Amino acid sequence: MNVPNSLPACAVDLVGVTKFRGTQAVLRQVSARIPQGQVVALLGPSGAGKSTLLRCVNHLEPIDDGQIFVEGELIAYRERNDICFEMSDRDVSRQRQRIGMVFQSFNLFRHMKVLDNVMSGPRYVMGQSRSLAEHTARALLERVGLSEKAGAYPHQLSGGQQQRVAIARALAMSPRVMLLDEPTSALDPELAQEVIAVIRQLASENITMLIATHEMRLARDFADRVLFMVGGELVEDAPARRFFDDPQHARSKQFVSRHSHAA
Repeated sequence: MNVPNSLPACAVDLVGVTKFRGTQAVLRQVSARIPQGQVVALLGPSGAGKSTLLRCVNHLEPIDDGQIFVEGELIAYRERNDICFEMSDRDVSRQRQRIGMVFQSFNLFRHMKVLDNVMSGPRYVMGQSRSLAEHTARALLERVGLSEKAGAYPHQLSGGQQQRVAIARALAMSPRVMLLDEPTSALDPELAQEVIAVIRQLASENITMLIATHEMRLARDFADRVLFMVGGELVEDAPARRFFDDPQHARSKQFVSRHSHAA
C-alpha cells in the first residue's frame, strides 16, 4: 500500500480493519483517519466491537485483514514483496511505547505501590534511571490529583483513584496516542466524575485519544468526533455535536434517542 504524503500528520489511520473470532467477524472493514490531537469517542451497543478495535490498535489482538498506522508507521506488521509478516514481540513492544492504554479494570500491579506502578514502564521498558522515572511519576500523580497516594497500594484506593493512577501510568510513557477502554464503566457516578475530570484535562492538552465508552455525557461534552459502531461495522462517522443533534443513520438515530437522557 502506498502511504499518502500527508499521513504523518495523522495520528491513527485505520484501513479496512477486519477481525474474526472463529467464523464470526467482530470487525468488518473499519476505516477512519484520526488527526493528531483529536478526541474520538467510540460509541455503540455492547458487542459492537469498540473494545476490540482499541486492542487491535495496540496489537493486543491481531487483525485478519487491513492495516493500522500510528503516525505513519504500520503497526505490528512489515511488508515484504507485497506480503505482510508479523513483527517480533520486541519490535511490537517498541511500537507500543507510543500508545498508552487504559483499561476498564485498571490493571494495576497489586503488589506494587502507586509510585512504583507509575514508574514501571519508564524503568523497565524504556530503561530510565530511577531518579528520572520517579521525578516524572511524582509529577504525573500530582497532575491527576493523587500525589499524596504515592506510597499506597492499589487495594487502599477507591476505584476512581485506581483509574487515575492507571491514566498516570499510561502517560508516564509519553504516548502519542491514548486508548481508553470504558474508563468509567466500573465506577459509580461520583467516582466516574473524578476520572472524567482527568480525561477532560487531557483533551484540553491536545493529546490524541480514542475512548470506547457508554458515558454519553463524556462523549458529548468534549469528544471532537464520534465513530458509531454496530456489529463490528462503522455505521456513522461524524463530528460529535452533529452526531448527537442530527444523527444520519437510522441505527444512530435509535441509539441517540434511547440514550438522550444521559447526554
